[in-house]
Amino acid sequence: MKKNIVLLFILFNLFHTVAFGAKFALESSAFQLNSLIPTQYTCNGADASPPLSWNNMPANTKSLALIVTDPDAPSGTWTHWILFNIPPTVTKLDAGSPVPNGAATGLNSWGTQGYRGPCPTLGAHSYVFTLYALDKVLDLGDGTTNSIVSDAMTSHVLGTAELVGLYQKIP
Repeated sequence: MKKNIVLLFILFNLFHTVAFGAKFALESSAFQLNSLIPTQYTCNGADASPPLSWNNMPANTKSLALIVTDPDAPSGTWTHWILFNIPPTVTKLDAGSPVPNGAATGLNSWGTQGYRGPCPTLGAHSYVFTLYALDKVLDLGDGTTNSIVSDAMTSHVLGTAELVGLYQKIP
């Protein structure tokens, strides 16, 4: 059943892209898809959040959620940043920018709020920036965990955009 729902979601997004134009996209002026994240956005630099921008949000988007994870962490997926209830009028986040008005910040895997940049212990890791377009504003406040935000988004995702960056810690 879950596979069928995922397949329907993929087919819907493919149809929507072909029938209605450009795809929901997430980009950074600091790095390209599957390329190295500059040091200034990591624990070896200023640990500032990278600049991000997005376009072609799905119709009827009421809020956005951004979740940044490291799926290569030895202890399992590590959450670096959670922002949710981002107003749909916001289409970019400058480097190191504060939380947009109206948005909330969830807890990262360090147990703190806010961005914590890549800082892998060994080898290169992938960092997945996923932006979710939602059909509602989530009834959650600051300090919410990734699992609670993800559960609250269930059945409210209109579309997703993803950007993956790579980083290997400098010895």
